[in-house]
Amino acid sequence: MTIFIAADHRGFELKNKLIEYIQEKNIRIEDLGAYEYNSVDDYPDFAKKVAEAVLQNPEEFLGIVICGSGVGVSITVNRFKGIRCGLGFKPDQVKHIREHDHINILSLASDYVDDAIAQKLVDSFLSTQPRKEEKYLRRVKKLDEI
Repeated sequence: MTIFIAADHRGFELKNKLIEYIQEKNIRIEDLGAYEYNSVDDYPDFAKKVAEAVLQNPEEFLGIVICGSGVGVSITVNRFKGIRCGLGFKPDQVKHIREHDHINILSLASDYVDDAIAQKLVDSFLSTQPRKEEKYLRRVKKLDEI
């Protein structure tokens, strides 16, 4: 498994902390920016890189995108066919959206989650597998056909 992660200026600090956290778990993670704090950067530039990277091998790659609200980056990546991104706010909710909706990118709101909660959200995302029952596969197929 490889995780691709990116954030704009509002998610910059959280992204760097999560990279260290995930590396400590011996999970491969690639930083797709921002590489330095720039108060006027634009979240679509970074989110787009994560979507493109995940789509190279959707069976093996996952993504994490971060901005202040978590919504801008989520909107960006969900414009890519084959990407299913959900905004995480509770570990059980992240487990649910990974299992039922087969999210392959997790969006985080750096203005609304602290480091400890963000770590729990990431743990839930990375430790949960999509459910393979017919009803979930049927629903995801319908999403992919839109």
